[in-house]
This record gives sequence, structure tokens and C-alpha cells, in this order.
Amino acid sequence: MTTDRGYILVVDDNKVNCMLLTRALAEQGHTAIIAENGQQALTMLRAQPFDMVLLDVVMPELDGYQTLAQIKHDRALRHIPVIMISSVDEMDSVIRCIEMGAEDYLPKPFNAVLLRARIGVSLEKKRLRDKEQLYLKGLERELEIGRQIQAGFLPDSLPQLPGWEIAARFEAAREVGGDFYDAFVMARDGKIGLVVADVCDKGVGAALFMTLFRSLIRATSNLDYFTGRTAAPGEADMASSAATLKNAVALTNNYIARTHSEAAMFATLFFGILDSTTGSLIYINGGQESPIIFGANGMKMCLEATGPAVGLVPDRDFAIREAQLEPGDVLLAFTDGVPDAQSPEGEFFGQEGLLPLLTQPFASAAALLDSIQAQLRAHIGEAKQFDDMTMLAVRRLPSP
Repeated sequence: MTTDRGYILVVDDNKVNCMLLTRALAEQGHTAIIAENGQQALTMLRAQPFDMVLLDVVMPELDGYQTLAQIKHDRALRHIPVIMISSVDEMDSVIRCIEMGAEDYLPKPFNAVLLRARIGVSLEKKRLRDKEQLYLKGLERELEIGRQIQAGFLPDSLPQLPGWEIAARFEAAREVGGDFYDAFVMARDGKIGLVVADVCDKGVGAALFMTLFRSLIRATSNLDYFTGRTAAPGEADMASSAATLKNAVALTNNYIARTHSEAAMFATLFFGILDSTTGSLIYINGGQESPIIFGANGMKMCLEATGPAVGLVPDRDFAIREAQLEPGDVLLAFTDGVPDAQSPEGEFFGQEGLLPLLTQPFASAAALLDSIQAQLRAHIGEAKQFDDMTMLAVRRLPSP
């Protein structure tokens, strides 16, 4: 059996054992470096890379158990395979060390064939792990690039309007996510488009469709501007906005459902058009969590679903509803990752966690979202974030 050449640290205070091992390792093509105790071994491991450690149990200053424990608790060292050096009457110690994370053991006196076999197997495992880590680092880099690209699809800044505040928060459950939000000035009439959406599933696939949904909504919302269409004579302003809203959602729905039907991807979507002069809001809610409008005295209304999720079936009808934001009112839209956030005990954040926060004083729309976000993090605690969490708050400032 042949083995790759390795750079091996031999840790043993017995000079005879060290001499025998280093000679045998050299004959097999390896480079052996000697450490006389555990403390010296740890210093050397942190100073230079080794492929393997041959570790004796009984040593002065820092014995084999203590040395092994420190190696396995050190994130930078734990991947290095450790083979214990033992005599026949130390088998209980060997078992304990393997339970602590040692890779294998070598009995004394050393047998050259057995030494070659166990070193070879351990080195092969390490080489495979090194390749795996290299691959994972490359994957992490690709995901980080994907995260940066996705972040680029979220708005760099939100519209700043006299008498209004708009704020948003986004936390992906993974490196990339399927949620998105948007707030943009409509090109033709200066009204504000407000979007919160959640593409089904998570991860890279959802993130790719997130960018598609977001781009389609933006583009189809401004078709009139780009095609040069103007409102027909006598066409009411509200009717014109409603036509834009319905057209944008219908075109997005039909494109996804017909062009990407095999992917079976869809999004729950809230899309509203706000007239910042009057506070009137028209909206379509395609299966999204119901946004809340609340004022100083609490919740005023929920903007419930007006149609199905977007992208499932072509030619579906999406009804339009109207709402009004008075001075002091806030519109809060969010994805299901907010109420569905789970504590370590599996309890949902729910409406019970969200609604009390809306009655507490807050200085701004951003401060409101910061408060909700802090409570979500406290609720989740050490549990893993289950889903993307996205919130958009639109506040009409109180009258002077």
C-alpha cells in the first residue's frame, strides 16, 4: 500500500519511541517533527501546518487527554487527524481518546506494516476533507456573491416624501432568500409603489425567482411611461392607477405561470399604490400576510388577500381594494417569516407577539421596525431562523 507524503508531528517524551517512529516514518517518505510534551505540541501546531499528530497518552506538563481536548476544541486545529500511541495495557485510555475525537491508535511496539496502513488511511481521509473544505469555501464565496447580487436588487434607498416616512428591514434565513420589498416612485404620475413579497421555498432557487418577480413588477408598473401612453380623456386618476396596478400584477402572473410553469415557482405578493397627497392607497394582496394599518388607538384594518398567489395559474383575477392612511397612521406589511418565527421551544411569534408592539410609542417608522426586529431576535434566541423575515413600514406623519 502506498501513501501520500505527510508532514507529521510526533508527540512523545520517550526518546526511544520518537527515534523509532521518526525513522519508520522517514522510510515511508514522511517528514516527522518531534514535540516532547503536549504544550510544546500545541505551540507547534498553531505555528505551522501539520497533516497528522501521533500523540502519546502519558506525558509531563500536558498529557495526551488534555492535549487532545485542546486540539479538538480549537476551530483551527480540530480537523487535524490524531492517532494515539499506546501500549497493550492502555486500551481503556485509547477508547477514551477515540471517544474524544482521536482518529485511530498505534500499539507499541511499532509494526511497520500497521504503521503504513493506519497512517495511509488517516492521510487519505485528511486529503479528502481538505478537498471538501476547499469546495465549501468556493461555495461560500459563490453564495456571498449571490447575497451581494441579491442585495443589489433591493432598493439602495427608499423614497423620501414630505409628511411621510418609509422604512424596511430584511433578514434572510440563509445566505440568500426569496423575500423582497420595494418602494419606488411611479414614473408616470409620481405616486409610490409599495411591494412586499415572498417567493416559495428558500435558498438560491427562490433568490433567482425573487429577482425575476421584482424586475417584472417594476417594469410592468411603468409600462405606460415607457410606451408613451397617457390617461384617456376623462379617465379618473384613481382609475388610471388601478389599471396600472391590475395590469402589472396580471402581466407578472401570466409571464411566470406560462414561461416557468415547470419550475412551479410562485410568490405571495402585496402591491399597493399610494397617493402621498391624499393618503389614499389602492392595493392587490396575492396571498400575502395581511398588512396592518394602525393609528394611535391601535389597529384600524387588515388588508386581506384579494387574490391567489402570483405565478401559479395564468389569467387569474386579482381584485383591487382601497384603504386610507390618515395623519398618524402606519401601514405595516410583512412576510410570514415574522409571525412564524419560532423560539427554541417551538413557540411562534404570532400576532400575539406583534400586535402589542404596535401600541407602544415609537419615534419613527425605522424605530418601529427596530423594536419589532429586537423582539423577534429575543424570541428566536438560540434557535435557527426558520424563514426569511421582511418588513415594510409606511408612516403618515401626524398633523402639526
